Amino acid sequence: MIIIGATSGIGEELARQAIHNGYMVGGTGRRTNRLQDLQEELGDSFFYAKMDVSLFDEAKSILQSLIDEMGGMDIIVLNAGISNHPAASITAMEQKVIDVNVSGFVQLFGEAFQYFRKQGHGQIVGISSIAGLFGSSRAAPYSASKAFISTYMQAYRQRCNRIKEDITVTDIVAGFIKSEMTEGKKGLFWVAETEKAVNQILTSIEKKKTVAYITRRWRLIAWLIHLIPDRVIDRLW
Repeated sequence: MIIIGATSGIGEELARQAIHNGYMVGGTGRRTNRLQDLQEELGDSFFYAKMDVSLFDEAKSILQSLIDEMGGMDIIVLNAGISNHPAASITAMEQKVIDVNVSGFVQLFGEAFQYFRKQGHGQIVGISSIAGLFGSSRAAPYSASKAFISTYMQAYRQRCNRIKEDITVTDIVAGFIKSEMTEGKKGLFWVAETEKAVNQILTSIEKKKTVAYITRRWRLIAWLIHLIPDRVIDRLW
């Protein structure tokens, strides 16, 4: 299993639990010191490489090098993402979110998809969000990027079915989970402990689910959101 974005939150805890379950794990991220700390904690079953997913060609080359170092890849978890970014303008900040959450995702998804096609099997896991089910005035690029991820993965799932590829595409629709991204934010509810949420994520991966809401009760919220008229949602967020 290779986890793109393993230096904190979901990715970091997923590395721990996956290794506990017997997986060999590769982790990437921009903060090398955190990756080194993880390797010291987890031992020889954890491999790592520094990666910035917005440096597209470099990121794809680093992924291939990590695959080679580990002797192969059966599962990739595309977890890297940001909700905001310090920048000189709103436009620059929003563009950075798109560069990481959308363009970075697409580049590595494509690289993994082609690798699994040649291999004959594999699983691509994307971490989307309940925020992708509606637009948010406070986080327009983030909610839009997560909607893109879900729709993109659904389209590739259909493609795999059509061309009969043995590639599982799993959409993890995450609710609020304790992490650096949610720290200090007000108005959040049903905030799950990281360990509990990641346990459900790993179970969903192992069961090869196509879509999994984390934690499970967010499925109810998703159902309600689909029933609410747009004119009402436009006044809520």
